[in-house]
Amino acid sequence: MLTGIQVALIGGDARQLEVIHKCSELDASVVLFGFDNLQNGSSGITKAELTPEALQAVDAVILPAVGTDDQGNVDSLFSSKELRLTHEHIAALPKHAIIFTGMAKPYLRELCSNEGIGLIELFDRDDVAIYNSIPTAEGAVMMAIQNTDITIHGSESMVLGFGRTGATLARTLQGMGAKVRVGVNKPEYYARAIEMGMNPFYTQELISHVSQVDLLFNTIPAMVVTAQVIANIPHRAIIIDLASRPGGTDFRYAEKRGVKAMLAPGLPGIVAPKTAGRIIADTLTRIIMEDARRRRNGE
Repeated sequence: MLTGIQVALIGGDARQLEVIHKCSELDASVVLFGFDNLQNGSSGITKAELTPEALQAVDAVILPAVGTDDQGNVDSLFSSKELRLTHEHIAALPKHAIIFTGMAKPYLRELCSNEGIGLIELFDRDDVAIYNSIPTAEGAVMMAIQNTDITIHGSESMVLGFGRTGATLARTLQGMGAKVRVGVNKPEYYARAIEMGMNPFYTQELISHVSQVDLLFNTIPAMVVTAQVIANIPHRAIIIDLASRPGGTDFRYAEKRGVKAMLAPGLPGIVAPKTAGRIIADTLTRIIMEDARRRRNGE
């Protein structure tokens, strides 16, 4: 339980609704910043203006998937007011407080480092990333279906990267009857792809493997789908780039050549915000409870 713990949510999207519900269910005191348009009648949940004074008793701060931009601005789906996290806000937090976000920009990392406040980037955790790979794969398949005139079954599908997202996506495509090739950069990934009945190749050889591809999915956050690669891709092919912005595709050249290429980061929050919210909520509440236990025991 989170009895006696104060949790602050600053901005966010529909995923935060699951986090609010979970924290309230576990008996935390929840204060919301940037949720002016959210209708809420639950006890133990309050709304407030984002001031340093309002954060002085907070044990955990929960930010959106991308915590802040490079100036400290925080997006909120539930408010039209500007939200900005500053040095004064972080300095007001108790030293034991933890800030949670999906991924942090240098601005937020520097603020937390300067004040000695713990920062946890949830999307760096294996458990969260593996769980999130499921709605990511489903969303990628949805985009492919919406933007092609062929079936996934029987298609020449390629997945670049065989990490947490790439492996789930490749398995999903294979289960739908696609002919799946995977671009890897490690011998162990190559071996695993062979074991799973797929056709692996090393990404440095990508140019020689794309001439017949129908669907190309990239999960690698580096420029791998270059102009030279796109020049060898059939015009009918679709590129769906799942890597974090700016992705790993030369979108300018793809457009010039007439190859459809789409950047699609953050799919869990778009296609399955309820599930994505539960993944975040379950993980961070478990961390908060463990941290509270350690502090009680003087560890």
